[in-house]
Amino acid sequence: MEIKYLNQLQNNPYRFPDNKENPKAIKGISEAEITHLEELYNNGNPFPKVLKELLFLGGISCYVINWGSKGTEALQELVRGNMDDMNKVISRPFYVFDTTAGTYLFIYLDEGDNPNYYVLDPWEDNPTWIQKWDKTIQELVNDGVQDVKEGRIPF
Repeated sequence: MEIKYLNQLQNNPYRFPDNKENPKAIKGISEAEITHLEELYNNGNPFPKVLKELLFLGGISCYVINWGSKGTEALQELVRGNMDDMNKVISRPFYVFDTTAGTYLFIYLDEGDNPNYYVLDPWEDNPTWIQKWDKTIQELVNDGVQDVKEGRIPF
């Protein structure tokens, strides 16, 4: 796959750049697996390019993204189950790409190839259970890679 948006991640695949044997290397999923996820979560339509790149490069393990302990597909099911439990609905196709402390980062799959991301908190009772951030996955990942390069934690 040609990488257009996540070159920083592709060029920095290790959390500890001076230790290439470190188990904190990124690990991605195949293009066939991405196609399967597109069928499940986007009615067979292609994902935004940046999401495909993220899955291809780090869909199993990525030091700047937290897919949860069971992986990206399990994360989708967890979030959708939590939303069902709380009677929350998102009517547009979306994909969750990070989990932190009970909140989730996601993108709508119909907002172009490098969309801004949103924060979802299914347990929040007010209308702000979804909030748009003025940042793209590309910016989030690049910032995380830079944090690691400078010796900081990328979250």
